Amino acid sequence: MSNSPQMTILCMSSYEKGQEFIREAKRQGWRVLLLTVEKLKDADWPRDHIDEVYLMPDLTERRHVINAVSFLARTANIDRIVALDEFDIEMAATLREHLRVGGMGETTSRYFRDKLAMRLRAEEKGILVPAFCPVINYDKLREYLERAPGPWVLKPRSSASAIGIRKINTADELWPILDALGDDQSFHVLEKFVPGEVYHVDSIVEDKEVLFAAVSKYGAPPMKVAHEGGVFITRLIGRKSKDAIELQKLNKDLVKALGLVRGVTHAEFIKADEDGEFYFLEIAARVGGANIAETVEAASGLNLWAEWAKIETSTKKHPYKLPRPKNLYSGIIISLARQEWPDTSAYDDPEIVWRMNKHHHAGLIVASKDQKRVEELLNSYAERFYQDFHATAPLPDKPTA
Repeated sequence: MSNSPQMTILCMSSYEKGQEFIREAKRQGWRVLLLTVEKLKDADWPRDHIDEVYLMPDLTERRHVINAVSFLARTANIDRIVALDEFDIEMAATLREHLRVGGMGETTSRYFRDKLAMRLRAEEKGILVPAFCPVINYDKLREYLERAPGPWVLKPRSSASAIGIRKINTADELWPILDALGDDQSFHVLEKFVPGEVYHVDSIVEDKEVLFAAVSKYGAPPMKVAHEGGVFITRLIGRKSKDAIELQKLNKDLVKALGLVRGVTHAEFIKADEDGEFYFLEIAARVGGANIAETVEAASGLNLWAEWAKIETSTKKHPYKLPRPKNLYSGIIISLARQEWPDTSAYDDPEIVWRMNKHHHAGLIVASKDQKRVEELLNSYAERFYQDFHATAPLPDKPTA
């Protein structure tokens, strides 16, 4: 598809990701600009699909980024601004507000970045969330500690994945941690730890409507894998199962409550062991990490990055149309590996559709018409991965590229 006159999309990313988004935006006939950080100058970007690359020391200094992109806008008519990485979502929203470019603004972006904002909004709209409290007013915090007995988890409000999350067992354990955080403590939220199984829903949204959603279930909860080590597993669950139907509805209600107009989402829910209810954990307006996009594509044929790019480059003249998805099942297994370049050739089942090629990592995606076959393969691979590859490493305090 070509647009005349040619329209321009500015992609922002502090981390190396979103290559398929960039390729698809270019295939849609748009001029593609990439704003990234200097340390990623030589990263594996699809340069044949990028018209210009711009570099900055980092993308966190609000005024510096506004000034730089405003200077660029003197000669480039920027029609869309997209953050490929979660840590750039708020800055992209700031730029849209400043340049008056269409898309998600600063208020809505907070619902998809700030764990306190998204919890307050979800609770207001009647969606179950684990009992939580802002780390702001000490009187309210003390009342919360008595009302919602521990353990709890202390979460950075605007981090991603399990980075920076701490489990707190007693009130006496909490206060020294808050003292050490100093002025940073208000950037955290305290939440009751809810034992249970964690699910995620990965969606495509257009005109405030969830057009497609894949419902999956993690093996061990991601926080447990990140903090205690282990093998990461996730797989799609039965589409007609009670859990899938309930999560599809809950996800639609959540997206509507938080006000996303278009794009993709990755939402996480926990099914509590105590009462069997689903509780909302968090949501992001981005493609899920840990190769979830490849896993969803193996089952549906839809690449979430590419579909997101189609949505962002759609116009009234050329509206977005969701391709017909396939109805396979898929799952992924990933582990840190002792070997620099682990050899997975001994895993030769015909259901294997993807192999990870990453330093000190082993990973496979399997796909089948039979959801039980996917489960069977992943369970057997988990035992073998521990023997063949598994290694552990401490979770970083801050995200790394």
